[in-house]
Amino acid sequence: MSKPASRLRAGKSSVASRKAETAPREYPTVALVLQGGGALGAYQAGVYEGLHASGRLPNWVAGISIGALNAAVIAGNAPEHRVAKLREFWKTICKPPFLPAPLASPVFDELPEPLRHGLSGVAAMRALFEGQAGFFLPRMPIPPLAPWRRGPDLASWYDTGPLRSTLERLVDFDRINDPRTIRVSVGAVNVRNGNFEYFDSTRQTLRAEHFMASGALPPGFPAVEIDGEFYWDGGMVSNTPLYKVLCDRPAHDALIFQVDLWSATGELPHDLAQVAARSKDIQFSSRTRLVTEYMAREHEHQRLLHDLMALVPESRRDDPAYQRAQARSSGALTNLVHLIYRDKPYEGHYKDYEFSASSMRRHWRAGLDDMQHTLAHPHWLDFPDAVHPFVTHDVHRG
Repeated sequence: MSKPASRLRAGKSSVASRKAETAPREYPTVALVLQGGGALGAYQAGVYEGLHASGRLPNWVAGISIGALNAAVIAGNAPEHRVAKLREFWKTICKPPFLPAPLASPVFDELPEPLRHGLSGVAAMRALFEGQAGFFLPRMPIPPLAPWRRGPDLASWYDTGPLRSTLERLVDFDRINDPRTIRVSVGAVNVRNGNFEYFDSTRQTLRAEHFMASGALPPGFPAVEIDGEFYWDGGMVSNTPLYKVLCDRPAHDALIFQVDLWSATGELPHDLAQVAARSKDIQFSSRTRLVTEYMAREHEHQRLLHDLMALVPESRRDDPAYQRAQARSSGALTNLVHLIYRDKPYEGHYKDYEFSASSMRRHWRAGLDDMQHTLAHPHWLDFPDAVHPFVTHDVHRG
């Protein structure tokens, strides 16, 4: 005898309810936050490859300096092409413009560290004197011998015209500006007034110059003109867009992968070379931990206020004081996964402009390994709770 229709509907409803309860919960916002760091940026590409392989694709990518360039390649390509385009980008900018590179072959990846240290220094010196193909070339004659060459877009040691060509070849800017695709934010500094500014695909049309401006570190690279104003590298004010993402995201739950290329903590230096390397780490780490701790407290206060608002009787919710407090409250949960590049023994203070293919491959591999290590701990990606609405997971924090 068949079951009554009402019982069939109830059975289907309960099955659907159980499926809903056991279905994996997804974060509305998955953000990838990329710090500046020059040649170290290949680490970020490796992180993205690991994230891509997991199927957890970001719907917002924010970057500064080299992080902005990686963001352009990621957002400016269809998901299935992003890793290949990142590889093409890094292979392009890691080639010397003239003579062959001694560290191009994978054979050099396994050299003893003392020998690698020497060759790494040579590669950095070549970048200073020769530039990098598809990225930047030295101005000739050099600026002191060319006093007639004046202007904010010319006052630099290098010409970044090759970078524009590389971006226009590898990046689909129509895709970046399509509101149906991934959100993009990149930071730069207004040269005239010194103000930090974010260019955001949800608020303006982004072009190659917006990403170039974010990486225009003086005096090496020239200021970039955008709508009548000139901009320099955002890392001069803040080398990470983390604060932007934490403050500007919609009021809903977020999973944020913060990828840093400089560590705020490190060993005490014992010679001038170590002093140069350590001072650069401190300068460009932008005190990410300080920002994170401040925003964690802020989010906890917002959540507490949100919970208190729920206790207010309906009859009092038209009160202006309630309305003001409600506007400042938030029930959003935040999970911040923090990955930090670790220096290799052979690297010196020049690590951010040592663009050898061998170092690039090692940086990339390190990022991929760290992302895979993160994903091997799936509970790190679990949702926070109301008591702890902002949680962080630091991958190999020193």
